[in-house]
Amino acid sequence: MIEVKNLIKYFNVKKAVDNISFTVKKGEILGFLGPNGAGKSTTMRMITGFIPPSAGTAVIGGSDILEDSISARKKIGYLPENAPVYPDMTVFGYLDFCSEIRGFSGSERKRRVEETIEKCFLSEVKFQTIGTLSKGFKQRVCFAQSIIHDPEYLILDEPTDGLDPNQKHEVRLMIRQMSTEKTIILSTHILEEMDAVCTRAIIIANGRIVADDTPSHLRTRSSVHGAISLTLRNAKPEKFLSLARKISGVSSAKLIEKDNKDFKVRIFPKNTDTPIADKIISALSKNKYELKSIFVEQGRLDEVFRTITTGQ
Repeated sequence: MIEVKNLIKYFNVKKAVDNISFTVKKGEILGFLGPNGAGKSTTMRMITGFIPPSAGTAVIGGSDILEDSISARKKIGYLPENAPVYPDMTVFGYLDFCSEIRGFSGSERKRRVEETIEKCFLSEVKFQTIGTLSKGFKQRVCFAQSIIHDPEYLILDEPTDGLDPNQKHEVRLMIRQMSTEKTIILSTHILEEMDAVCTRAIIIANGRIVADDTPSHLRTRSSVHGAISLTLRNAKPEKFLSLARKISGVSSAKLIEKDNKDFKVRIFPKNTDTPIADKIISALSKNKYELKSIFVEQGRLDEVFRTITTGQ
């Protein structure tokens, strides 16, 4: 596993990371989230040994990043922020160089380069100079170098930055497939990515951990979790709201929007563990309301993120 122990980082008098500790086990994909300037990239740089901590340490598969740095780094695949690569090298030449410095030679070195190019969808730009590539391709080249040695531990800083929707889908799929054999930490500020890929999320703000939970449990912190949103047609909103508030198990109901003949309402349960959708549908049928749409709110991660990181 990866063990992060009481990491602290000062830049002059500013404390960028404030006593962060957590563990990540094999098979987990940990999403590391936070607003800009929260300390995400600084934490990941300390975990990989890229910069030294002011205090604390990280242990990668039993190897301390401070006391046994080379051994720890051998186990890590690291995709840094902003995809730093050598612009004058070709894609093949760069990955061949990365394979060599990872200790591979001969046919094994060539095999790893070819397999990684295929896996990261780089065949069409294989012999193109990196400096001429789009931002998305550069990101994929840097991702390729992070997995070329098949590391046990992957540290990915904004892995889908600059990719189009199709490329994002492919990279996310690849990360999920690799997670069965690896321990993965990825930083992102894209909530959709965390929800689509991660099995667990840590949210940090002002250098401190403010949440550590699964995406599904984080959703339950949303104010709309468990609420029923429905759109009705050809009815009076006030009359329906009055009816809805009398339904057993309903805490409150409010009008969200009104447009010509349609209106949307949201009905909140007294207890999110007790479903009220069936009772609402029964009341609609009994009173002959024309229902256009209905769904149960799972909770909104953007609202939870904002609440947790701002304290509002």
